[in-house]
Parts: sequence; C-alpha cells; structure tokens
Amino acid sequence: MGNDHRGLGRLVAALYFMSPVAVPAGEWSGQVGGEYRGFFEAPLFPEQHDSYFSAFAQPEYRHAWDNDKQRIAFVAFGRVSQYDEARTHADIRELNWQKSGDGYEWRVGVNKVFWGVTESQHLVDIINQTDLVENPDGEDKLGQPMINLTLVRDWGTLDFFVLTGFRERTFPGQEGRLRTAPPVDTQQAVYESSRGRRRVDYALRWHQSLGDWEVGLAHFSGTSRDPRLLPGIGSDGMPALIPYYDVIDQTSLDAQVTKGAWLWKLETIRRSGQGPAYAALTAGFEYTLSGILDSGIDLGLLAEYLYDDRGTTATTPFQDDVFAGFRLAFNDVSSSEALLGIIVDRDSDVRIVSLETNRRFGKSTKLSLEARWFTGIPATDMLYSQRRDDYAQLELAYYF
Repeated sequence: MGNDHRGLGRLVAALYFMSPVAVPAGEWSGQVGGEYRGFFEAPLFPEQHDSYFSAFAQPEYRHAWDNDKQRIAFVAFGRVSQYDEARTHADIRELNWQKSGDGYEWRVGVNKVFWGVTESQHLVDIINQTDLVENPDGEDKLGQPMINLTLVRDWGTLDFFVLTGFRERTFPGQEGRLRTAPPVDTQQAVYESSRGRRRVDYALRWHQSLGDWEVGLAHFSGTSRDPRLLPGIGSDGMPALIPYYDVIDQTSLDAQVTKGAWLWKLETIRRSGQGPAYAALTAGFEYTLSGILDSGIDLGLLAEYLYDDRGTTATTPFQDDVFAGFRLAFNDVSSSEALLGIIVDRDSDVRIVSLETNRRFGKSTKLSLEARWFTGIPATDMLYSQRRDDYAQLELAYYF
C-alpha cells in the first residue's frame, strides 16, 4: 500500500473524537472469497501461466451518529494472487468523514465517486484511478484522497472536489496475463507536473433531474488518470513501456432519458493537454422487455456507439466501434443476472466478447462467472499482445 493515505487515518480519528455527541457502536460487514482465472490458449510469453488462483478480502466499517448527520466509513481491499506479484496488493477504497446539514454535505478523506450512464465504457468517470490488475473492464477503482463539498439547491446539485494526492494506475506484472508487450514499468512513471503525485487536482460537477432527464455537466483540471505508455528501458534493463501522466483539462456531459421501456444514454468529453485537444463520445440505448414468455424474467437489449476523433492515434482501442448486448434479470430470490455483450471495431473488425453472470446462494454466498474473448486482432492493434488471452473467471464470495 502506497503513501497516498498517510495521515488520513489520524484525520478521521480526530474528527471522530472531536464530536460532542456520543457515537454509537458502528457496524462491520464485507466479503471474503476466492477466484480462479483460466485461459483457453497457451500464453504468449514463457513467464506467463495457463491459470491463476487468488483470494481476496474487503472488510467494511461504518458509523452514523448525530441523527445520521455525521458518518464515517472505512472500506479496505486486499488480494493475494498466485504468480502475478502486481496483482497481490492492498488498497484503502474508503476512509472518510461525512457531515450533512441543510442543503450541504462535506466529505473528507479517501472516497470513491462514480460518474457515467453508458454500459460499454465510462468516458466521464475521472475522479478515481482504475485498478487495472483487478479486472480489464476498468470498473474497479482505487480510493482517492479528497475534500468534497456538495450543495443541494432547487436548480440542481453542485459538487466541488479538491483531490489531494494522485494515485497511479495498476498494471499486470511480468507473470500476469492481459498485459502489454513489453510490460509496463510502473516504477519509472513520469509526470508532466513538477509536483508529481503531490499535485492537487480540482473538479466541479452539476447534476439535475429534469422530468424524464438526468443530466450532469462537469469539468476536471489535473493529472490524467489515463497515462500514455511510452517505449523505454525498464528498471531491469529490458524494453518496457513507461507511464507518462499529462496534466489535462476535461469538460464532460452525461445524460440519460427514460421514455417508457426505452433508456437513452450519452457520455461525451472534450479533453486538452494530452496531445492535441480531442473529443469523444459513447451514446446508445437500452430497451427492456418485461416478463418475457410469461415469466418473471426481464430482457434488456443494449446498443451503443463509441467514437474518438483522434482515430488511429488514440490511446484507447475504441475509436469507431459498436457495442451490442443483452441483459437478463431473472427477478428470483437468488438475484440471478446475466450480461452478454460484444464490441466490434468498424475499421479492423476486432471483436471483444464479454459475459458476466452471478447468482446468490442462501443469504451470504455469491457465485460469479466472467469470460472474455478477443478475436480478429491485427498486429497494428494496441490489443495485439492479448490475442491469446481469452479467459473464464469463477469467483465465490462470502458476505458477512
């Protein structure tokens, strides 16, 4: 665990004991579990393996007092992984104090903030850093130290963020799969800002419900969470990719409108500072068929378009792509769900297929299955090093 959270524990503890109101005992909860990830093809590199086992734990502790006007939250995460040392890691996802009043709320400490409405990617989600060793879908995030003030008014909700300390993106190690070739050397990360990880970033977001519409407008100014990977020599003297973190400004819009069974979605950004200024968007819909075939099952049909005006110079593989999929909600006592989707590159015909399913057993156990396939990847594509990394992942978690 890095030094990003140094002093935050003392800060939260001080705020806790300074309260003049007696604080009731908090509650512990969380999950522990095991994971098996197996690959369908032999690895591309000799140091990689066909399968990986790991175990994880996520304890959570929460307080509420002063008629629920004050709260503290602590969420930690740790994983021990077979073979891949980079995936054996720990992080504080949350460690914060919250104070709410008439039309305002303060949050101080480490927190997770999510922005976005689309399914295939979240362009506007920029506050927290991606924990890429956890999952290649980018949904897992590292905790972000921050000071956050929320103002709730009739004309909308306004969030101010002061982001005190930068978190570097995690990447698979030498023995890990779904990694780049050559591997990323996180020990040699380079920053445009002379303050490096100590630079303070800022963000502002307004969001409001307007009838059937949910609209968010935001601006971020600070170190990019998406590093450019530049060729270089690693700390071991071998070729490596060096993360370079630019200072950027990003303005974003996310919108979602509900019209009966239709859910229309949009995320769009304009970013400057990471090379020439550019724009990108993800837009589409989800249409839900309720109670299909006279059952209690809901079927959601999804389609989205992913665009980046940098074209082949983009740092993302999604410059001109189409996503299609379906979501099944069984609405049973086991909360069974399934999501199947495919992203197709309209230029190169690269296809990424993903499957996610989960089912609860009893009150405390959950079984999840994920699988991904990468097909049609040419040598010029940034995903070429993952062309043999089709995999299935089985996870069993116990909630307490």
